Amino acid sequence: MEIAVILEDVLVPVAFFAAVVLSLYFYFKTRHQEKMAMIEKGFEFKEKKSKPFQALRTGVFFIGIALGLFFGYLMKQYTIIDDVISYFTMILLFGGISLVFNHYITKNIQSQH
Repeated sequence: MEIAVILEDVLVPVAFFAAVVLSLYFYFKTRHQEKMAMIEKGFEFKEKKSKPFQALRTGVFFIGIALGLFFGYLMKQYTIIDDVISYFTMILLFGGISLVFNHYITKNIQSQH
């Protein structure tokens, strides 16, 4: 019985880590092989278009998620609402609000240029 618990405590995280590492390895390996095959056939790659406000979008979104976690904690502490519901709703609410906020910031910056 004790050996099974030890194996479960050790084997599950190691297997999960190995699965993630192997998945990433094979993903990048096959992507490289596809690109090399396309180059051999004469395809030219266009440069990827840069997304000028990607960092702003990501930063504002993570701030929204952090606010959602904070208000979810407050909601859990000071109301009778279940903690899973309070965290889930606040993260979604503030994440969505942050994306809308980011849209207006981006629109304002683009209109100034």
